[in-house]
Amino acid sequence: MKNLILASTSTLHSQEYLEYLIPILKRHFLNCNKILFIPYARPGGVSHDDYTATAQKAFKKAGLEIKGIHEYDSPHEAVKNAEGIFTGGGNTFLLVQQLYRYDLLPVLKETLNNGTPYLGTSAGTNIAGLTIKTTNDMPIVYPPSFNALGLVPFNINPHYLDPDPNSTHKGETRETRIKEFHHHNTPPVVGLREGSWLEVKGKNIRLKGSLTARIFEANQEPFEVEPETLLNDIT
Repeated sequence: MKNLILASTSTLHSQEYLEYLIPILKRHFLNCNKILFIPYARPGGVSHDDYTATAQKAFKKAGLEIKGIHEYDSPHEAVKNAEGIFTGGGNTFLLVQQLYRYDLLPVLKETLNNGTPYLGTSAGTNIAGLTIKTTNDMPIVYPPSFNALGLVPFNINPHYLDPDPNSTHKGETRETRIKEFHHHNTPPVVGLREGSWLEVKGKNIRLKGSLTARIFEANQEPFEVEPETLLNDIT
């Protein structure tokens, strides 16, 4: 049974890394001692070691130990034997390139479908969708495919932003870009605002947090869903 938390972001304004999720993590990883961390997205080009240290500091507050996947001789076995897994944010294209490089997508998908608890933030949430075509990131590297884990039956747009009526910027909004996506693709997209997350328990996908999410479907007007809404029928 899938057991996932797919968060829009790791850090809210004026808070420390993962601070708003610490109470959630304590429950989510209740039966775990050591969490496998996948730091491949490397925000700002930070090293795997430094990124892991940041995650360790946060997870320590939840009474959990973190070890980076790059510290294992076999990344494949590390995923297969993990008690819990966390994939951090950064650049989604780089993350997926590295997952393909080490042939980790099949074993990661199998492991998570079998119930190993998972936390994704930002890029780590993007990879839970069908593809990474709705990420906000620059394509700084070229992965072999845009296909992702398909743990939920739609794409996700973390850090979703509403248009600012007071802004002098007249360029594309997030909504415009997602509509462009739907000119060429049919999967729905969940616009996930900061501080929100999806809780996946088996077949149930529930919006959590205090904000609504914006749902985009091909050839349909976008609409809002309230916290605690089940998103099972968005396919």
